[in-house]
Amino acid sequence: MTSLFQILMLVLDVLWFIMIAHIVMSWLINFQVLNLRQPIVAQVWYGLNRLLEPLYQPIRRFLPDMGGLDLAPLVALLGVYALRIILINNIAFFY
Repeated sequence: MTSLFQILMLVLDVLWFIMIAHIVMSWLINFQVLNLRQPIVAQVWYGLNRLLEPLYQPIRRFLPDMGGLDLAPLVALLGVYALRIILINNIAFFY
């Protein structure tokens, strides 16, 4: 059962990394450091969007409209971190 715990932690770590990369890339695109007309940047951006939209979409449904501010990635990051804390605090269940 320890391996199940390690696999779950690995999945959460990879998801955390992908979400951080998506957030940083969105800032770089918005501040015009990166340009979506570059093919590699566009492929990475659209790939990250396709991976994370199924996670963000349900969160956006219950969040209030904040104008141009999207808080779904922040809520998702907090959710991933909360899941990590729950798993770590209940590690005895996996032994």
